[in-house]
Amino acid sequence: MVEETILNMVKELIEGSPERKFSESVDLAINLKNLDMSQPKNRVDEEIILPNGRGKTLKIAVFAKGEVGLNAKEAGSDYVFSEEDIKELGEDKSKARSLANECDFFIAEVQYMPLIGKTLGTVLGPRGKMPVPLTPDRNVADLINTTKNSIRIRSKDRLTFHVSVGRRDMDADKLAENIETVMNRVEQALEKGKHNLKSVYVTTTMGKSVRLV
Repeated sequence: MVEETILNMVKELIEGSPERKFSESVDLAINLKNLDMSQPKNRVDEEIILPNGRGKTLKIAVFAKGEVGLNAKEAGSDYVFSEEDIKELGEDKSKARSLANECDFFIAEVQYMPLIGKTLGTVLGPRGKMPVPLTPDRNVADLINTTKNSIRIRSKDRLTFHVSVGRRDMDADKLAENIETVMNRVEQALEKGKHNLKSVYVTTTMGKSVRLV
């Protein structure tokens, strides 16, 4: 059961924000306190599966070959790249940057990870889009489905960071459940839990903000 306070805040946000002609993102603005962010141990870097998804279709690219590549395509991957494709992308940084900006997530068979790191690491790394490794014991279709509902929270060295938790046209209770899931994980990642949270706001792309914490 979602905490009633969060649900009420989400309803207040949606009701108080004017309608737009596009599907607005619902985001959390998280502000930390009493942490030295120059220390990597204090930084938040979490991958979270949203219980109700992100409310939009994500683009996923998979680096794989043979049967795994075929399974990835059948499971809804937008692109499947071979070893030769990886090398070509490494030589064409403009094309690689365009792909990195277009796709939300990347998945790669483990044998390709060193090559990807060497040829595409400078493009994917800074964007937080290095591929999720596909180990032999994992099913590519399951990983694609999980990834489509996942978000990555990265504070880096900043006390303030943002994360998308869904879209405005989602049901309020589903948005609230997503928010609660993210809040719980963030608190678990912090040294002193909620005591390291200065404030948390939920906001729409062009609408108002409502303070949760």
